[in-house]
Amino acid sequence: MTTKPTLNREHIRALVAARHGDPFSVLGPQSYRAGETILRALLPEAEHVAAVDPETGATLAELARIHDDGLFEGVLADAGANPRYRLRVTWGGHTVDIDDPYRFAPIIGDYDLWLLAEGTHHRPFECLGAHPTAIDAVAGVRFAVWAPGARRVSVVGDFNHWDGRRHPMRLRHGAGVWELFVPGVAIGALYQYEIVGAGGELLPLKADPYGFAAELRPARASVVAELPPPAPPLSADRRAANAREAPITVYEVHLGSWARSNQGADQYLTYAEIAERLVPYVRDLGFTHVELLPVSEYPFDGSWGYQPVGLYAPTSRFGTPADFRALIEACHDAGLGVILDWVPAHFPADAHGLARFDGTHLYEHADPRQGFHRDWNTLIFNYGRNEVCNYLIGNALYWLERFGVDGLRVDAVASMLYLDYSREADDWVPNIHGGNENLEAISFLRELNHIVGTERPGAIMIAEESTAWPGVTRPPHDGGLGFHYKWNLGWMNDSLEYMRRDPAHRGHHQNEITFSLVYAFDENFILPLSHDEVVHGKGSILARMPGDDWQRFANLRAYYGFMFTHPGKKLLFMGDEFAQPDEWNHTRGLDWAAAETPPHGAVRALVAELNACYRDTPALHGADCAHDGFRWIDHSDHAQSVFAFVRQTRAADDVAVCVFNFTPVVRHGYRIGVPAAAGYRETLNTDAQRFGGSGVANEAPIATIEQAAHGFEQSIALTLPPLAALILQPV
Repeated sequence: MTTKPTLNREHIRALVAARHGDPFSVLGPQSYRAGETILRALLPEAEHVAAVDPETGATLAELARIHDDGLFEGVLADAGANPRYRLRVTWGGHTVDIDDPYRFAPIIGDYDLWLLAEGTHHRPFECLGAHPTAIDAVAGVRFAVWAPGARRVSVVGDFNHWDGRRHPMRLRHGAGVWELFVPGVAIGALYQYEIVGAGGELLPLKADPYGFAAELRPARASVVAELPPPAPPLSADRRAANAREAPITVYEVHLGSWARSNQGADQYLTYAEIAERLVPYVRDLGFTHVELLPVSEYPFDGSWGYQPVGLYAPTSRFGTPADFRALIEACHDAGLGVILDWVPAHFPADAHGLARFDGTHLYEHADPRQGFHRDWNTLIFNYGRNEVCNYLIGNALYWLERFGVDGLRVDAVASMLYLDYSREADDWVPNIHGGNENLEAISFLRELNHIVGTERPGAIMIAEESTAWPGVTRPPHDGGLGFHYKWNLGWMNDSLEYMRRDPAHRGHHQNEITFSLVYAFDENFILPLSHDEVVHGKGSILARMPGDDWQRFANLRAYYGFMFTHPGKKLLFMGDEFAQPDEWNHTRGLDWAAAETPPHGAVRALVAELNACYRDTPALHGADCAHDGFRWIDHSDHAQSVFAFVRQTRAADDVAVCVFNFTPVVRHGYRIGVPAAAGYRETLNTDAQRFGGSGVANEAPIATIEQAAHGFEQSIALTLPPLAALILQPV
């Protein structure tokens, strides 16, 4: 039985059809006649509804059914402007008291709304998303989502039967933000947003762009979780460890395939197990930082995390957000910095993600020539929209401030900088000047790096940028992009091309191994042997080396010696440290059985000593990013594939002489000029027997004589081991 309503038919039809765009104008307490308030509630399947006193439980008003789909209303006498009440609802013969979401005032303050609308709220995650809280002593969750083009937004979840009629949200005009406080919802609740798009279409359920946790794929819901508390500022030690003058050696890790659980090869390690096993392993090898492939929630395992849907949610594959933060803290306790791979260049087109989020191209460009990445079948963020940039910059600060990570490695920067990146001539839109530079992306990157620098001092920003774009690591005020470091992909490509050649032919290609030193100080570089070099049929790094087994390992050892003495910080992907035999496969753990065999274990011992030598020798790291930290001795001996250089700091006696023989021939009496008249000793020899080498060495002290060579007044004669690198220092 229904009662004649005070509400007109259009409002009623919209409410029960979940099409009403302004539920707070009709639901909850509404002014009625003088001294009276009319109270309305939409409670599908409810049998009886009354308003009761929250303290005494006394009935304040009976609410009559005014529509068969569960719309009720009743009059509260002498209720005042902000009546306090609860709803006593009978469902299926059971009666419960609940709090009415529609009696609560707006949640987000005007100043926050203004900043969100302007796109200058550095921490939008403090306002948007799902936040457990209490209002008027009522516990619940406040939900807020940016969807300015939507006609109606409801929060749905396991707390309301995923029914979009039950919790339509309030639109905060001007900012395009929809919000609602839902009493009784707690941490762990599953939720998504049900959105009626700009054209009136009902969209697929959307995960929360600011969700702090998410279900494990293939499930798609966001999970209510606490906003992590702020991490302490980076300590003086951690800030110093990130500096250009510091020794930085990075161990890059894909958490899902570093190792698998003892419970089975198809079982991931948890964050806690990773902390227990990975952290001491990396620490004992002497690396200074761990870099994690993207951990933001992603639906497709085969993307390795580079197609994230939940930018604010650590993947649930390995545990909870609190577990992930505990992993970061374990790294810091062990003296390791943590860098996250971060993906602001594009996002997947999964229906529950950001694509056409409110029925419009909200996060992405509408024109596929600007908004669709054909290489990856992903969508490209619209950096010309302030709110989108705000979303991304806020996410960077979220990881830095709330999890305490030391830095972010920004993926695919080149694809952001160029409008014609990997496009045919008729498949891109020039900028306002007719050029191919993405002016909005450039502005975004400069603003991102500026804000990170001012808001999180000591944190580092690293660019994976594969072109010769100038000034990537210059500050924005100097016309640069503002990154602290850039991956040196030119060094990686050229040096691996050289190393794959038969040593008999290397003399014709010595420029491949030496050319990187022409531009080594144009940027602050990191030398990467990353995951990208051991996938897609490229084979492992070891597999690139020519020759028989002994020569392959010797080539690899010499190559690592070159890498650790070349100017620039260092990065090795997991498995490279023990010469993983096979190409990386994200579906299984590394070949730890091979790692324990003598040739592979010897390479791991070498990497540990290279880390120690690099860390303990200021000449090898103190001027990694400065011209005066490097001097050629000779690079002209193409015929014998030998070259040598000096690494140094400004201290006169702080030098390291680095010599390389990239043929399997022992060179006796090989004379090179040296900067100091002193006896020299081998600090490291990659041909040492403990590394699996032949043991050809130079006994200390190696005396200098006053015989000029290579522009130096004194020189030494060396025996050069086969396929080896030597690091020499004055005794």
